Amino acid sequence: MNGRRVLRSGLWAGACFAMLSALPVSAAEKSAANLIEHYGLEQAETAVKDRKGYRKPKRILVGGVAGRLVPEFKAIAPDVEFIVAGTPEAKQKIASVDAVLGFCNAELLSAGKAIQWIQLTSAGVETCVSIPAVKERNILVTNMQRITGPIIAEHVIAMALAFTRGLDIYIPAQAQGKWLDGLPPGRAAVIEGKTMLVVGLGGIGTETAKRAHALGMKVTATRASGRTGPDFVSYVGLPDELTKLASEADFVVNTAPLTPQTQGIFNAAFFGKMKPSAYFINIARGGSVVTNDLVAALNGKKIAGAALDVTDPEPLPADHPLWKASNIIITPHVAADSDLGQDAQVSVVRENLKRYVAGDKMLSVVDVSRGY
Repeated sequence: MNGRRVLRSGLWAGACFAMLSALPVSAAEKSAANLIEHYGLEQAETAVKDRKGYRKPKRILVGGVAGRLVPEFKAIAPDVEFIVAGTPEAKQKIASVDAVLGFCNAELLSAGKAIQWIQLTSAGVETCVSIPAVKERNILVTNMQRITGPIIAEHVIAMALAFTRGLDIYIPAQAQGKWLDGLPPGRAAVIEGKTMLVVGLGGIGTETAKRAHALGMKVTATRASGRTGPDFVSYVGLPDELTKLASEADFVVNTAPLTPQTQGIFNAAFFGKMKPSAYFINIARGGSVVTNDLVAALNGKKIAGAALDVTDPEPLPADHPLWKASNIIITPHVAADSDLGQDAQVSVVRENLKRYVAGDKMLSVVDVSRGY
């Protein structure tokens, strides 16, 4: 991991915790039962105390500006010493830290040989779980899976409707003071009755499918863990059925985590299987898409358009050809933003801290072998 990437990771962790620290304490006092029920969080089958090598933590490193939350963490675990990352104390004591709240990188795990648990404040974990030490040392990783699912799902629907109602054409025309007579022939569409393929039927994918079904769409999906799914998904296929299902869809939405299996799966061959009238939406990870192939598919009218909240590379350089591709909507990795703040994330961190210290069953445990 290069220095710039490490810095960006640290800044992101700091930004997340800066938002967390601004919340009132009352937001964190929601019961664990309500938290689990509302977001559909998964609880581990076994208690953390039964993990090989578990010991009650004595020192926990807190990332970024989370030092503002230390008093609250201390109230939950009074016997634990909380250390703020980046301080001289952290440098002196890193070797004896038992857990980390808020960030993960190779340098941290190289210095922190005693680390047994990492709590992330994001859903994405690919950067963390790809560090060999995580698997080699059987480090427990927990994240924010499902927490932002409803919000991101709304972003997906907004992107789909923007295309079907021509907002990607009308809004730029408005900025230029142009009154258009209408959209190109066949461009305006009704979303009811169309088919949406959700690639990766996890927390975000399920929330997306729910909203698409509510709008009268037929929803199909793929998932790696099996064919089971909610009633509002008409068919759940395995990953090897992806191209067949894509050829039948009017919208293909990527909500899958980035793993070795999903790296670059949306390529020229895939776009060649889509309908020329279909749209591709990506709110998961840019690395799942071969960007040059997507640009070629758009400019060659192999597909009708694409809406991206994530790109590869990211941030997207100002001179990148993706900016000027035909029929594209790009938002700068903001699908999870909302007016709800970070109260749910704070609640998960607090609840998992309480559970880890007590040796109980943890919430939102990452399957490191799968990468999500």
